[in-house]
Amino acid sequence: MPLTMAEVGSQRFIRRISGNPTVRAHLENLGFVEGEPVRVVSAISGNLIVQVKEARVAISRELAVKIMV
Repeated sequence: MPLTMAEVGSQRFIRRISGNPTVRAHLENLGFVEGEPVRVVSAISGNLIVQVKEARVAISRELAVKIMV
């Protein structure tokens, strides 16, 4: 399921990153890599704040739907 469907406060593991190579490279630079745990901190208007690799990152809904957990 896409990260946008994860409940606030839940921790999931990244299974796959989809999208074109530029998008995948951008998400990897932010710390989103397969097998890494990610926790949804909050969701506001479809945009997410997530915790990945000891950092909190804000991502748009368009990017979050490319992260499968």
